Amino acid sequence: MKFINTNITDVKIIEPEIFEDNRGYFFEFYNKKKFSDNGINEIFLQSNHSKSIKNTLRGLHYQDPLAQGKLVRCIDGKILDVAVDIRKDSNSFCEWVSVTLSSENRKQLYVPPGFAHGFLVLSNFAQITYQCTELYNPIYDKGVLWSDKKIGINWGIDKPILSKKDAYLPLID
Repeated sequence: MKFINTNITDVKIIEPEIFEDNRGYFFEFYNKKKFSDNGINEIFLQSNHSKSIKNTLRGLHYQDPLAQGKLVRCIDGKILDVAVDIRKDSNSFCEWVSVTLSSENRKQLYVPPGFAHGFLVLSNFAQITYQCTELYNPIYDKGVLWSDKKIGINWGIDKPILSKKDAYLPLID
């Protein structure tokens, strides 16, 4: 596994080592020791799976006060995955990291607690799995509007497909 630092210290891109032959392939996508050796000491408590059609944008979501860290991978299709630092006392507040995750490149994005997360489906459809460091609790469910100019994410699309909830999320304060 290769851990790639991003412009925000705690956000990491993870590239697996692929073992491929005429039968198919195998790769390890999580190893507690390797993650810990690279500064990710979280324990994952919940795993989720989502499927969405092209141009669907989900996010930007987070929980407060029980912040969730997430380990995100796209197992079918291709997405633009985004992590936004929403920690008000952080030097990188409102900064973001994006990476293309796909079933072909098999990369993952580690989104630490204290970040909002969202993704845009670039292929006809995509299936995403992600592990969370806290259990989902609807009482703590929060979000930031995907098009917030203060954050300034370049999604590459003007009118994504949004849920009602995501279309009316607040601006970052």
